[in-house]
Amino acid sequence: MSTPREVRRLAFQILYQLDAIGPGHDAAEVLATLAEDDEEAGRYTAAERQKAFTLASEAYTDRAAADAFMNEAAPGWPAHRQAAVDRAILRLAHYEMTSGKTPPKIAVNEAVELAKVFSTEKSPAFVNGLLDKVLKKVLGEEGTADGAIADAGGVPASPETPATPSDSGVS
Repeated sequence: MSTPREVRRLAFQILYQLDAIGPGHDAAEVLATLAEDDEEAGRYTAAERQKAFTLASEAYTDRAAADAFMNEAAPGWPAHRQAAVDRAILRLAHYEMTSGKTPPKIAVNEAVELAKVFSTEKSPAFVNGLLDKVLKKVLGEEGTADGAIADAGGVPASPETPATPSDSGVS
């Protein structure tokens, strides 16, 4: 049995794949293909796979809302300039936070952890800075969202000027 973190990781990987192939493809077909090709097929139960596929598909469908918010929050880093990995992480976390699928502070933490594992050195701070703004919106807070996670150096990322991802992986 997989942990919620592992199911989220699978959802992130599926969302990344959906983004990589681009619009015009049927998400259900992509998800079915990924299920057949998954190297770790025995790692997840059918219910866990379905949960990850549903989460990824819903986040992919909601990507325009996530991208619009991120563009507003960091106009210098619209979705098309973000590293593809960061974009998938941000879209997944935004969807989880705004849909009520996950407590917002947990979604921020999980997104930062995904960025630490799958993206660049600067990405956790970038992801944290943008999601701090989503957190404030979701929680209706005026001040600093205490759920924002500190970057790898232990310093909270500034939501006003989030760290920029490295040029590697920017699509």
